[in-house]
Amino acid sequence: MSKSELLAEFANNGIQLNEYGRNLFAHGKFTTSPAISTIATVELAVADLGYVRGATMAQIHQRVAELDLTLCPLELGPHLRLQFLDQPEGHLGHPPSEHRAPSGSLTVASERLADDDDTPKGVYLRRIEGVLWLRGYRSAPEDIWSPEDRLVFCRPQRAA
Repeated sequence: MSKSELLAEFANNGIQLNEYGRNLFAHGKFTTSPAISTIATVELAVADLGYVRGATMAQIHQRVAELDLTLCPLELGPHLRLQFLDQPEGHLGHPPSEHRAPSGSLTVASERLADDDDTPKGVYLRRIEGVLWLRGYRSAPEDIWSPEDRLVFCRPQRAA
C-alpha cells in the first residue's frame, strides 16, 4: 500500500497517529514498497536478549545481529498496526511513562531515517483507552530501554 492508502486504512479502522507518527509518514525517506511481500517477525523483550538491566538501542541492535535477526523496514510498523487490531489495553492501571516505552506498547525495531534530534526514530503500536495508535517516538542513543520493553525484529528470508 502507498502512504495514502495506509492512512485511509487507518481512518477506516479508527487508528490514530501522534504528531511524531505523522512526521514520519511525511518524511521523504519513509517509503513503501510497490511489491507485496511476506516478512517473518519475532517479538522479544529486552530481557530476552540477555539485558536484564536494560540496554541502549546500539546494544540491542548488536545482539539481534548475533541472533541472526534484522531490523525491520519502517513501513512494517503501519502494516503491523493494521494486522494487530486486537492489541490488549496497555494504559489502564499503569502510570504515564516519560522518556521510556509505554506499558503495553510494541516497538518496531527499524533503522533511523535521520540522525538529527528532530526526526522521530521509529514507531510503536499501542492501545490507549480502547483507541489503537501508531505512535512515532524520539530516543537518544544513550537512552536505556527497560528489560520489559517489547520489540519486533525481522527474520532474514532464506533463499530456496
